[in-house]
Amino acid sequence: MVTLSKLYTMNPGQPKPEYFLDNSIEFLKGVGSARGEVLKKELEIFTFGDLLQHYPFRYVDRTKIYTIREVNDQMPYIQLKGKISSVTAVGIKKATRLIAQFRDETGMIELVWFRGIKWMRESLKAGVEYIVFGKPTLFQNKINIVHPEMEIVSEVSENINKSLQPFYNTTEISKVKGIDSRAILKLQRNLAERISFGEIKETLPEYLINELKMVSLKDALTAIHFPHDVNELRKAQFRLKFEELFYIQMKLLKLKLLRTERSRGKIFSKVGDHFNYFFYNRLPFQLTNAQKKVLKEIRIDMGSGKQMNRLLQGDVGSGKTLVALMSMLLSIDNGYQACIMAPTEILAKQHFETIKKFSGDMKINVELLTGSTKNKDRKRILENLQSSSIDILIGTHAVIEDDVQFNNLGLVVIDEQHRFGVEQRARLWTKDDFYPHVLVMTATPIPRTLAMTLYGDLDVSVIDELPPGRKHIKTVHYFESKRLLLFGFIKDQIKLERQVYIVYPLIEESEKMDYNNLMEGFESITREFPLPQFKVSIVHGRMKTKDKEYEMKNFVEGKTNVMVATTVIEVGVDVPNASVMVIESAERFGLSQLHQLRGRVGRGAEQSFCILMTGHKLSQEARLRLETMVRTNDGFEIAETDLKLRGPGEMSGTQQSGIVGLKIADLAKDSQILVLARKSAIRLLENDPHLVLSQHANVFSKISSMEKNKTNWSRVS
Repeated sequence: MVTLSKLYTMNPGQPKPEYFLDNSIEFLKGVGSARGEVLKKELEIFTFGDLLQHYPFRYVDRTKIYTIREVNDQMPYIQLKGKISSVTAVGIKKATRLIAQFRDETGMIELVWFRGIKWMRESLKAGVEYIVFGKPTLFQNKINIVHPEMEIVSEVSENINKSLQPFYNTTEISKVKGIDSRAILKLQRNLAERISFGEIKETLPEYLINELKMVSLKDALTAIHFPHDVNELRKAQFRLKFEELFYIQMKLLKLKLLRTERSRGKIFSKVGDHFNYFFYNRLPFQLTNAQKKVLKEIRIDMGSGKQMNRLLQGDVGSGKTLVALMSMLLSIDNGYQACIMAPTEILAKQHFETIKKFSGDMKINVELLTGSTKNKDRKRILENLQSSSIDILIGTHAVIEDDVQFNNLGLVVIDEQHRFGVEQRARLWTKDDFYPHVLVMTATPIPRTLAMTLYGDLDVSVIDELPPGRKHIKTVHYFESKRLLLFGFIKDQIKLERQVYIVYPLIEESEKMDYNNLMEGFESITREFPLPQFKVSIVHGRMKTKDKEYEMKNFVEGKTNVMVATTVIEVGVDVPNASVMVIESAERFGLSQLHQLRGRVGRGAEQSFCILMTGHKLSQEARLRLETMVRTNDGFEIAETDLKLRGPGEMSGTQQSGIVGLKIADLAKDSQILVLARKSAIRLLENDPHLVLSQHANVFSKISSMEKNKTNWSRVS
């Protein structure tokens, strides 16, 4: 382990910050103003602390030296010891590459350079013993190493070659400016020489560190950059991952605690005529056990006197809207209004039509308010909303505009909540002195670890059963060679009076990507399915709204048999008679999107099908996505696989939630650490909810410093 000096000297004229790690990065040896700007702009490294938390993304074992005889092109980075026997510049007029023959007692390997040829040719010394480090590759049946690291054995630092070497993320621009992984490592060494042990403040309670047998923060921060061995590295990683996840959970749980203490909710004390009439006379099918369980959880919340903040997860077609409607009927029975906010006009209209259909002859007033609502209707709706003659308002962002005033808002239902910003959602419940209850719905299944992090301040309910009569969608993967078989199957389904979606990833041809596109697909479909026997619609995002709605309306009403579309139909189109979903170039779609598209069919009682069409050239990841889709209809299993493939930063909604800010923890791999961190945070807050005990002073200090750079961890109030 690198020795950390106790020496700490300030540059003349530099104001001493409150904490050593808050020093601006340009004051570190080897940085300066120019490199400091690159670090700030490209890598978001502003302070000493930011550099210390710029953790390596992988490590290479420098403890082992291979012989040339052992080397093959399948090996990762390796280390060799030997001598250069000859150096040759290749090129007729101007050297295009430099080749050195490198030998040990077991054989010879070529070292190759394409850049810095003149400098390398002058610096390489024949007969001198070198340590060579790099990735072996195969070219023209010869093993070589391109642009290896070269160090003369007699000059090698004691710390190099006897430990795991870290590699750091950089950008192309930072590399051009001279800040690559090796430069970052050198800066880490410079920082280590200036840090005294006393300057690294402990951030976790001593009893928790002892209980979990964790190394100290100072040891972890040193070992993460300069580990002697794998065991030391693992201990450092566990400590830093735990801490990162622990403070995310502390932040979320404190928000929840604060809301519980301060946010009084309207008490829904009775189950009245509206709920009972619907349950006994209008229920379209018997509730599943999962729906009954969720309704019970919601009733308990809304009768507690505290504001409900509940996340309702349920796969496409699981009956979330029905649960939301029954919850809104409870609100109406207790003298309150209810509201549904949807991210798109299509989805808002879908909810409006579904709820009108469900409620039928019931005496409740349901209205729709969107950006395209005519001024005359909008004025009437706003007046009726203030007079309480509207029971349920359904709309898009239009419902949070300043002139939309509820008389007595009791329940807010937010659908596909990840599409709304935190401030947009919060504006709904600033419309009343008492906080309304909040039910957040999503049809995007969220892996448990991601849910605990994105929605850790919410209570979570899951509907994991399909309503009775629904059948699992049969999913198959066809290569292009089965195109004629596909067309025959579609024609058979249309003869049975079923309807078909055909979805393409692109609108127009792309020169860079060899995929079917929407316009070519539409032409081939209309040739294969000619009028008047077959009728084909086309829908894509570049169409005018009225044209898009016209085509969708024709398909919904059964006037067209086939809808050729882009992913604009991913949400908001509910056609029970549609039984076939064909996804062209399916390898172009992510797992979550494939699953959402598949959910557009299977909404009726008939057997439905999803056909994934691809070419024969598929990456290993694409094959895994397709195999997962064929194997299972379970949205949560699909979401877990998606998380492992893509990571949390790319999954739906996480960009705005701040989770991509994780510096070392990996939600796909560190679920056990996350669970442990959450349990530890819960226990701490149960014993000391306001962090007033002396043993939690450092926890209070850490959270206070986090508050200065406030992050929205998916707060809903």
